[in-house]
Amino acid sequence: MNVTVVIPTYNEAENVEAMAEALWGLGIPDLHVLIVDDESPDGTGAIADRLAEENPGRLSVLHRSGPRGLGRAYVDGFRWALQHGADAIVQMDCDFSHAPADVPRLLAHLPDYDVVIGSRYVKGGRTDEKWSFGRVLLSWWANFYARAILGCRVRDITAGFKAWRREALAGIDLDCIFSQGYVFQVEMIYVAGRLGYRILEVPIYFEDRRIGRSKMTLPVKFEAAWRVWQVRWRHRHLQPRRGNV
Repeated sequence: MNVTVVIPTYNEAENVEAMAEALWGLGIPDLHVLIVDDESPDGTGAIADRLAEENPGRLSVLHRSGPRGLGRAYVDGFRWALQHGADAIVQMDCDFSHAPADVPRLLAHLPDYDVVIGSRYVKGGRTDEKWSFGRVLLSWWANFYARAILGCRVRDITAGFKAWRREALAGIDLDCIFSQGYVFQVEMIYVAGRLGYRILEVPIYFEDRRIGRSKMTLPVKFEAAWRVWQVRWRHRHLQPRRGNV
């Protein structure tokens, strides 16, 4: 199984090499790392280029020069992975909040599911003990709010750690995914559910980022809250596809 791990980066110079090494250390045959860099001013892209040169066939770099945004970066990365023959596509952060060691656990369920989510909010899942009460409450509320508006059963609908079967990503019209920022995660899993894809959540420990500053600011979270309504309206006519149910 050809696996491509798509990692969007912006100012991750201190993490990108360590993340690549950790993923290669898993011993997964045919694992390829794709770094999607949004013109990081700290030199992340240059480090990724060096890694690609030193590790041909194991790491590639997609330099984005257009409008920035997490959603755009992931969509471009997904398209690249599909075009280059990936059978499974993993999406994850570069800051080690998603543990590389959990990647095999997600992939192990893909034969039976279309998308597997590394979930903080199913039994056995948890977040970093260093999170403040306010951060815990805000994260819980964001998930509760989005699930209630969209009628989605996924417990961790805002999760950014997922493994996709090729057929599932190829079956989603990525041209119709418009969300940027962190509501992109909500839109993707909502569309997958509307199309009838089989979704599984497996528990993970979500660690606070080891190095650097979080890009998840309070204004970003409030913006995501009202954009959930846009997601519901935009995809209101989607129906399960034959063979997905």
